[in-house]
Amino acid sequence: MKVVVSACLLGRNCKYNGGNNLNEAVVAYLSGKEIIEVCPEELAGLGTPRTPIEIVNGSVISRDGVNVDAQLRRAVNEILEKLNDEDIECVILKSRSPTCGVKQIYDGTFSGRLIDGMGVLAKALKDAGYTVIDCEDI
Repeated sequence: MKVVVSACLLGRNCKYNGGNNLNEAVVAYLSGKEIIEVCPEELAGLGTPRTPIEIVNGSVISRDGVNVDAQLRRAVNEILEKLNDEDIECVILKSRSPTCGVKQIYDGTFSGRLIDGMGVLAKALKDAGYTVIDCEDI
């Protein structure tokens, strides 16, 4: 069985600011497991670094007002299609991300305020029946 994981958690520099979110607990958990890393923002062509994005009234919008929702949802669908033929144990995603957030996301005001909710990839994976885990729960 394979584990899907946000690429930034493995130390890949794909975070919006060009950095990563290396998570040693996740890396330790994944030891000896087959991994499928994902970064929906890069897959959507948003690049790294990139302008921060948040979910605003149900659509993913950049801080400078550009609607990137269609691009991200295409990337999410591409990820779902890729996983369709895989035997997936679970999915471990980055907390609070507008794509990968499992329990909380930013509120869409770009003020740093958090609300309960899921990012677009996390929600799509959960709706498709995958076990989706917030990286902070590892």
